[in-house]
Amino acid sequence: MNDKQLKSAYWKTNLRYLALLLVIWFIVSYGFGILLVDPLNEIRLGGFKLGFWFAQQGSIYTFMVLIFVYVILMNRLDKKYNLDEK
Repeated sequence: MNDKQLKSAYWKTNLRYLALLLVIWFIVSYGFGILLVDPLNEIRLGGFKLGFWFAQQGSIYTFMVLIFVYVILMNRLDKKYNLDEK
């Protein structure tokens, strides 16, 4: 592979990671916090309705976890393409 093909493959994989993580965040924040709030409110978490919890805190916690997952995925991707800091 030449340099241009490597860069293209790197960014294609990076964009795939971003798309997947953003879809997960969308499902948790919009799907669980807005669309599925009524069925989720039947379940309680620490005394609070689960739909309320996802709308208020769950999407933020999910976003924070997704940031760490992205860092791990990018570190692996950098190592795969020899772009990691040495």
